[in-house]
Amino acid sequence: MNNPYNKHYRQESYFGKPYPGLVEFFENYSNRNVVLDLGCGQGRDALFLGRLGYKVVGVDISDVGIQQLNKAALQEKLQVEGFVADIYSFGITDEYDIVLLDSMFHFYKNDVEKETKVLRRIIEEIKPGGLICNFMQKGNKREKELKRIIKESGVTFEVLLDGYTDYPEYDAEFHMYIIKKLE
Repeated sequence: MNNPYNKHYRQESYFGKPYPGLVEFFENYSNRNVVLDLGCGQGRDALFLGRLGYKVVGVDISDVGIQQLNKAALQEKLQVEGFVADIYSFGITDEYDIVLLDSMFHFYKNDVEKETKVLRRIIEEIKPGGLICNFMQKGNKREKELKRIIKESGVTFEVLLDGYTDYPEYDAEFHMYIIKKLE
């Protein structure tokens, strides 16, 4: 499969380590459940979560990234498995307790429609008690857009985390928004 990320993923750990805020949240979250990591890339988050005892399914369009993820998971004997698929059409079944979206939403003009559509689908399909964990580059406009879409869904969520974390590898700050579906 040919896509732009295959070129980048030839470099090991292209995006670096998981965000410190992501690490802190999941190390302290007591329910080691099943995570769906949409847009998992090379698996930096999926492998980290697997090492903590989570069962993780990673999905990405990059066959190079998924091959790297599966190889590392097999070597470390983790309950982590990656699949090459389109995240915009991948189904959210009752099997998944947590949906992780790391840098999947930007809400740029050309992407806002498809990103809104997939977010609405995730909101609808995640089971009650399930978490949606979104990490995206800090930006007032995109943060407001994310929260607007969630609010307009009519689904009730409890906000578990609404804050920021540093991303030292790229000298950036990321917004963390973790919500739990109540109904």
